[in-house]
Amino acid sequence: MDRDAHIADFADFIRESPSSYHAAATVAARLEADGFERLDERDEWPTTGGRRVVVRDGAVIAWVQPDAATATTPFRILGAHTDSPSFKLKPGPSPTAEGLLQAGVEVYGGPLLNSWLDRELELAGRLVTHDGSEHLVRSGPFLRIPQLAIHLDRDVSKGLTLDKQRHLQPVWGAAAAGDLLAHLAGVAGVELGDIGGHDLLVADTQAPERFGLDDAFFAAGRMDNLTSVFAGLVGLLAAPADTAHVSVLAAFDHEELGSESRSGASGPFLEDVLVRIGAGLGADATARRRAFADSWLLSSDAGHAVHPNYPERHDPGNRPRLGGGPLLKLNANQRYASDAVGAALWSRVCRQAGVETQPFVSNNSIPCGSTIGPLSATRLGIRTVDVGTPLLSMHSARELAHVDDLVALAAAVTAFFAPAD
Repeated sequence: MDRDAHIADFADFIRESPSSYHAAATVAARLEADGFERLDERDEWPTTGGRRVVVRDGAVIAWVQPDAATATTPFRILGAHTDSPSFKLKPGPSPTAEGLLQAGVEVYGGPLLNSWLDRELELAGRLVTHDGSEHLVRSGPFLRIPQLAIHLDRDVSKGLTLDKQRHLQPVWGAAAAGDLLAHLAGVAGVELGDIGGHDLLVADTQAPERFGLDDAFFAAGRMDNLTSVFAGLVGLLAAPADTAHVSVLAAFDHEELGSESRSGASGPFLEDVLVRIGAGLGADATARRRAFADSWLLSSDAGHAVHPNYPERHDPGNRPRLGGGPLLKLNANQRYASDAVGAALWSRVCRQAGVETQPFVSNNSIPCGSTIGPLSATRLGIRTVDVGTPLLSMHSARELAHVDDLVALAAAVTAFFAPAD
């Protein structure tokens, strides 16, 4: 895998994916360009071997089905999520305050609020017209959340407190009146009166950038969790068509909100797809459970590297670092789904890929977050292992990774889809 070409392509992928809806569409478009067949959930699906992709809102699932697959053929699934912490546009007219037009937004997930201040931002997502058609749209640099000057808050350096309702409404114009939705309708090429609903989120517009000694660092927005979505895309594009399993990329939406939606990991999307694939192969309920019992789900999400300025916040015995390789994420309370069997699989995958891996566990005094891993394992009963790329500045508008870790994760996922043993 060419290191520089991979990182350049990943940067393009991030630029193409300012929202979960764009990310799902970008994955599908790239797969279709490589010969994958786009399916509609309302149609009958082919039962023969092939490469297919289906999109549900801001989620996408794609798979490579061998010609020799049977009712009990297992699945190898790379699970990730397309959404990132941000802000979502509220309904209603654009508010005006002190001669400035503002966008009414609410917090989406758990962003580092201060990191969104004083940045050129855009709105991106989908407009849905009354006839039910969806139109992806992005404004380009159009909004900004201005921070209060230090002269007006002399104690700000002692601690910044942001009220989510009063202090985080972006400005986008200096006029007596304006309609933000009308502007976006014009960008999308639809009539304002035809819009029946919208799902629009705020995204940072600063381009991804390599920097530091030997250009080893990579900074960009939305790396939690486009790092894993892109690794899964690369791995699936390279997946052989003659394996003893069905290779699957499952990129869900709404993980940052808890995954409880029709396109989230707690919803039925993955099970719907796996059941339909199995049904096409003649699987009854027993055969399907046999296939699941022999299957694997690699739940890939970003994790924490040790922060050099806050080393005490991390476990004293496990010190994952940027450039040290993808993480194996472990938690005694099953916030991550990894166990000893999963750790052994991950070790084999990394050894085959020729990459290092490093364990991640939380400081006992600082509870960790969770991932789609435990949710999918609980729903499907498929053995699951949690892994991911180490980051600094997680949930910031702009996160930090090491290029070697990004390349290594993609190499490991590629090996996961094409096991040597």
